[in-house]
Formats: sequence, structure tokens, C-alpha cells
Amino acid sequence: MPSDLHIHTTFSDGRLTPEEVLDAAKEAGLTYIAITDHDTVDGIRHLYEQGLYPSKTLSIIPGIEFSTEMDGHDVHVLGYDIDIYNQELSDKVTELAESRWMRFTQILSKLRELGFDLSESDVLQIGGTSSSIGRAHIARALVRKGIVPTIREAFDTLLQHGCPAYVPHYRIQPNEAVDLIRGAGGVPVLAHPKLVGDDQMVEHLLSMPFGGIEVFYPQHDEEDTARYSDMAKSHGLLMTGGSDFHALSTRFPEKLGVVTIDDDLAKPFFHPPKALE
Repeated sequence: MPSDLHIHTTFSDGRLTPEEVLDAAKEAGLTYIAITDHDTVDGIRHLYEQGLYPSKTLSIIPGIEFSTEMDGHDVHVLGYDIDIYNQELSDKVTELAESRWMRFTQILSKLRELGFDLSESDVLQIGGTSSSIGRAHIARALVRKGIVPTIREAFDTLLQHGCPAYVPHYRIQPNEAVDLIRGAGGVPVLAHPKLVGDDQMVEHLLSMPFGGIEVFYPQHDEEDTARYSDMAKSHGLLMTGGSDFHALSTRFPEKLGVVTIDDDLAKPFFHPPKALE
């Protein structure tokens, strides 16, 4: 049966709640899933506190996706099988959530200066339970209010780097994310290496104590997959993969089960849940 180790929920920028993700994963016949919300573990904590994690019908791997930066490159670091109540990890995600909120209010201020009527409540209606409010939520709110026709146009004309409402945000370095994940008992994995934009940078990153690399990814073609598979082998790393699922109609795949990996690749990241506080 297939697995998916890269899934987002409403606790970051996905459209489905954690409960809805579980239902969709079961319907798709997935064996292992990893919830990897951006810079937060609130989604998996929510499942635990609702008595839905661990699950008797689905093998859930607690995860996170850190958004980091190195030498002008966006570098995302996935963490698998982490202790979601680790204190150092909790402190850092709280700090990141606070910085995201500051950025959010600064972007809204710029949009209002540009004459666009968009309020905090407009965006929070989109963000819902998310503690990781970001540009994707703002873009969706702009579309909902009819200010722009599409999410892509919201980014292209207002929210991307160099656009009038862009605000840079605080990001940790990749090595800090790796250390945080290892400190929380997890396995750090370099996410979608093609999106780093420079394979020399990828090779440099893999000199850090990563445990794996995301070889299988929707934007990796056969050549990319073969190249990153070779990198995994040369560095002695586990190979992972996933759909980067957000449940967005504008982003492939829109449904779980379309992009998957073999269970054998997911199994090393799953262990019976550690004692949780």
C-alpha cells in the first residue's frame, strides 16, 4: 500500500483540518502519513489531545516543515518522528509564530496603504486554527474579497519579493532546524531539493547531519528523481517523498493518494509514539 510523508493541514496553510486529513488518507488507502505543517506541531498536538493520535487504523508520523534560508536560497527542512512536546522545539515554534504574526500585520498595513480594504478578520476567517498565518492566507483572502482574481496574481502583483506589499520574514538557518529536529528525537530531511535552485547548494547542505532527502516530489521529473536518489545513496541518506498536499484546487495534487511512495520508504520513520506529556 502507498504512503505520503508531506501533508499540510489548517494548522498551517492547508485547507483540511487534521481530522479531515485522516479521513482523506484512509479513503485513499494510505498506510503511513506524516503531518508536516509549516513551523508548527499544533496539528499533530490537536490530534493527540482529541484522542486521534495514535490511530488504530493509520500509522501517523509526527512531523514539521521548517522554512529556513541560506545564502539567499529558500531551504525547507522536514522533521519526522519528533517529540511534539520537546521544550526547545516548542520555544522555537512559538518564536516563529510570533514573527509570522508581526509580518502578517505589516503586510496588511502595506495593503491598506495601497488602498486595499483587507482586515485581520478577513484573513483569519481563512486562517482559522492556523498558528502559522502567512502570505497564502492573505492571498486567499484577497481573492475571496474580489481584490484580485487569482492567488497567483496576488503573489505576482502584491506579495512576492519586490512587490509593493512584500515584507521579509525571520527564518532560521538550516543547521539550526537540523539541530532542533535531532534534539527532539527526530530525523531531519532536506525537502524538495530541486526547489533550492542550486544542486551545489544541495550538496553543501547534505554535509550537515541530515538523515534523509525528499527524492520523490510532484515537481521532480524522472531526471531529478534519479539525481537526488544518487545523492541519497552517496551520502548514506534515507529517501523520502510526499505530495506536499494542501488540498488547494490551484495546486497539484488536489487530493491525497495521487502522489505517494512505497511503504518500505516510509516505515523507517514510524515508531510507536513516545510517551507524551
